[in-house]
Amino acid sequence: MAKTKQFKTESKKLLDLMINSIYTHKEIFLRELISNASDAIDKRHYLALTNTDLMTDYEINIELDEDARTITLKDNGIGLTEEELINNLGVIARSGSKEFKDGLDNDDLEIIGQFGVGFYSAFMVSKKVTVITKSVNSTQAYKWTSEGTSSYTISETEKEEAGTTIILHVRDNNKELEENYDEYLREYSIKNLVKKYSDYVRYPIKMDVTKTDYPENDNDKPIEYKETETLNSMIPLWKKSKSDIKEEELNDFYKHQFNDYTDPLKVIHSKVEGLTTYTSLLFIPKKAPIDLYSEKFEKGLQLYSKGVFIMDKNKDLLPDHFRFVRGLVDSSDLSLNISREMLQHDRQLKKIASHLEKKIKSELEKMQKNERELYDEFYTNYGVNLKYGLYEGYGIHKELLQDLIMFKTSTNDSFVTLKEYTENMKENQKYIYYASGKNKDSILSLPQMDLIKDKEFEVLLFTDDIDEFMVNILMKYNDVEFKNVAQGDLDLIDESETEKFDELEKEKQSLLDIIKESLTDKVTDVKLSKRLKDSPVCLVSGEGLSMEMEKVLKNMPQNPDVKASKILEINPNHDLFKTLEKVNESNPDKVKEYAKILYSQALLIEGLPLENPVEFSNLMVKLMVDANK
Repeated sequence: MAKTKQFKTESKKLLDLMINSIYTHKEIFLRELISNASDAIDKRHYLALTNTDLMTDYEINIELDEDARTITLKDNGIGLTEEELINNLGVIARSGSKEFKDGLDNDDLEIIGQFGVGFYSAFMVSKKVTVITKSVNSTQAYKWTSEGTSSYTISETEKEEAGTTIILHVRDNNKELEENYDEYLREYSIKNLVKKYSDYVRYPIKMDVTKTDYPENDNDKPIEYKETETLNSMIPLWKKSKSDIKEEELNDFYKHQFNDYTDPLKVIHSKVEGLTTYTSLLFIPKKAPIDLYSEKFEKGLQLYSKGVFIMDKNKDLLPDHFRFVRGLVDSSDLSLNISREMLQHDRQLKKIASHLEKKIKSELEKMQKNERELYDEFYTNYGVNLKYGLYEGYGIHKELLQDLIMFKTSTNDSFVTLKEYTENMKENQKYIYYASGKNKDSILSLPQMDLIKDKEFEVLLFTDDIDEFMVNILMKYNDVEFKNVAQGDLDLIDESETEKFDELEKEKQSLLDIIKESLTDKVTDVKLSKRLKDSPVCLVSGEGLSMEMEKVLKNMPQNPDVKASKILEINPNHDLFKTLEKVNESNPDKVKEYAKILYSQALLIEGLPLENPVEFSNLMVKLMVDANK
């Protein structure tokens, strides 16, 4: 005789919450039920270690009946007694898996489900659920039925073998809400869901699948038949020993799992045991995705719990500076809050993330040291991302990333690390010099490079927009300061030369003042240059914002109205300066015209737009005309 019982929570509202709110995707009902079935088999297998009579060929079966609108899941696991049915299915959020595990001394037993809510996800797609179960410890089978309201019925029934059968009576489609439940009755949908969420469950998940034979004679009709098919692969690649995995297997897995057509540049496979236990299989793609630096790009690693797929891109497992890494983490230690979808952000997750960050850095350092060509290829694709990592967080990741970044230099076409640069500095070199520009040729042609080149000092080439912003955060490397060749005093001449220069500048100050007066609101100062050797004039930045940073900021969407302070430097040893002196003696007003031309030329050299192109053109024409009078 069937007995009707109320859920002990006596709360339809709570059940509704679990069915409709906890899970964001209806499709995960199958994952939850398969995980429960796997738990049940785990329990039976554990008991069978001391009771061989319980041994059997473990499997999970799925049956579809489109006409009856049912999905049936069968397992030959431990089964449930009447008391267990009432305690576990009659009490919302109670888990028999958790109690079973808590009652054991064996910490090695892996039980997927521990929270007891997953079963109720069945009601997201079902108007009624029937459970037929028989415990390995009982001769009597029981039937549990509920429509997901406030009550359920339980009765005795017949069942030959131990295990559990769950019958889902699938809901009808709801056009108004655009809910299509028919898809869960299709073979291809079930196959896809098993592949997506439960591919690595350790027991075979079987289903009778429709096959078609096409006869040789075109006039004969194709023959359809049913064939039992195992839907899951069962053995996760990452669970295998590294020595047992072929490179081809890893490459194929990566391309299939992450929809890439090329082999990965690097594979990082690790297993960590201890207070935090997890396995990770990470890949660095050969090519950076085109949207890596866009807002649309989603970083993150696939997350598994004991081989069961939890989520596709867990962003908390990867820092932004390693956002290009793809892969997965499988852990039994992650706390799943209520459902496997709602991952609790606890210290375990943070520990795993911290370990992964250190592991990735370590592998990159090994690559840089032992596989330099490969690292150069990696850096060509992802170097900018590492630089952004240094800039973000006001240098919080400085120690982590500074040895991973590299630059090409004025004397080297290959990438050079900061360590390599400082180790090769000349004896009398005080700074790490750098210069910014579009490419090497444009940087080497800068007039500010004159004296640096004469001294044969190596200069880092900053060709990425982020470079100067990054170095302003970095400031030093191993106590050696960075110095912009186009900003401030380069400190390249000795004390006696400096004294002579200062005396010369005082002597020529009146001429410099005239030039400065003519360039009011354009430059903050006009000086004789210590850095120019062959070039007549150049612009340098004052403290703070450099001219290169100004250009970058002006190209940003917000287009902030910021300007670098500009200082016009004139080479006192150049013939042009002597010409200016002569012009000043005969016609001081003409000096002002010359000053505007020099300033415009300096702007063009820096790649900055002319403030008044028409004026510049007219002055050049006037200059040429006057030269022929």
